[in-house]
Amino acid sequence: MKTTTRHVAVLVTVPDRRTARALARAGVKARLCACAQIVPGLESHYWWQGKQESAQELLVIFKTVRTRLAALETLVAELHPYEVPQFTVLPLGAGSKAYLAWIDAETAGVRREA
Repeated sequence: MKTTTRHVAVLVTVPDRRTARALARAGVKARLCACAQIVPGLESHYWWQGKQESAQELLVIFKTVRTRLAALETLVAELHPYEVPQFTVLPLGAGSKAYLAWIDAETAGVRREA
């Protein structure tokens, strides 16, 4: 196990699978994240424009590094249908040395040998 302050998980909620896949593919293709996971089945309850709302959503979890956050946030804002999309960042704190190295390599655009 290796401690880290460099690696993060970014949480983004979306209204549908199409949006989730578009964001995931765009983030990975641009190497702004090493991985994007889509988690279905969220039920969100929140305040919006003075009213209590609820919605069925999906969650996209991006695994990345802090140096890619600004570009990833810009990409999400450009492709997301919400006026104010969720973009929250959680520090990973620690992870396996190999996994963290993989995130580094993929977000740097450096291919590791198979």
